[in-house]
Amino acid sequence: MRLIFLGYHNIGYVCLEALIEHCRSFGDEIVAVVTHADDPRENIWFSSVRELAFNNCLPVYQPEDPNDPAFVAAMAKLQPDFLFSCYYRHMLKKSLLDLPRLGALNLHGSLLPRYRGRCPVNWVLIFGETETGVTLHYMVEKPDKGEIVAQKRVPITPEDTALTLFARMTAAAGELMVEIYPALRAGTAPRIAQDQRLASYFGGRGPQDGLIDWQKDAQEIYNLVRAVTHPYPGAFTMLKGRKLFIWGGRPLAARPGNMDAPGQITACLPGEGLLVAAGNWNFLITQAQWEGEPEFLGPVLATWENLVGQILGA
Repeated sequence: MRLIFLGYHNIGYVCLEALIEHCRSFGDEIVAVVTHADDPRENIWFSSVRELAFNNCLPVYQPEDPNDPAFVAAMAKLQPDFLFSCYYRHMLKKSLLDLPRLGALNLHGSLLPRYRGRCPVNWVLIFGETETGVTLHYMVEKPDKGEIVAQKRVPITPEDTALTLFARMTAAAGELMVEIYPALRAGTAPRIAQDQRLASYFGGRGPQDGLIDWQKDAQEIYNLVRAVTHPYPGAFTMLKGRKLFIWGGRPLAARPGNMDAPGQITACLPGEGLLVAAGNWNFLITQAQWEGEPEFLGPVLATWENLVGQILGA
């Protein structure tokens, strides 16, 4: 079997690792590894698919546009049997998807058909899900709509952040690729149509999407904070024209009859942090940072008594 692999990030890395080992066992060949050049504006906290390919003497390509006819023609000459896309960020068009003799497959970071599209690890936390997973599916021109080959479920704990959840999803992706590749090459892997009635789709997220709405429930605010905390751009609020990043916190029950305005800093809790009124309950800020300044943990935040009574978001 001849494989073209397109990938990036940690999930791309572990999937390529799995395929390298399978190719050694079966005598198959990875004829191209297609990846991205790192963006200098991005926080590169993840493993490098490019370095893994170099260390295993695999040919690496970094096209700006993988759908460019010249690049498609170059891939066609490699006569691939399979194409695998694992956290590769560009959409692939039909001319590329039609190249592999046995199909093009994508590894997506959710339990399809739910959470199609971008940033699924962040979105599942924002919406308070208790379970997610990874899905290997055949690719069609519409994103994440093709037949499902295999899935692995990953539980979400109340303490999970995007980083801790993504680590378990990465492990699940590697395990899935190890388990399913022999069946794919043998032609015995399933092809299960997605139930389109259950589909949901979400777009990409940018730093501006981390703005906290203090009118929301404290649990919703917590879900946003943990979905975009380190190494992601972070949730934030405004105070007198300054941006304050909220890197950590938790919901706390409101006092009976609490009439504080949403966003109002109501107390400094010794050793813990700043207590803020939300749409219901309170939110305790335990880790924060003024833009351009060092981060502060709860014990330091609890000394900011001069902020009590101030309204965040103003």
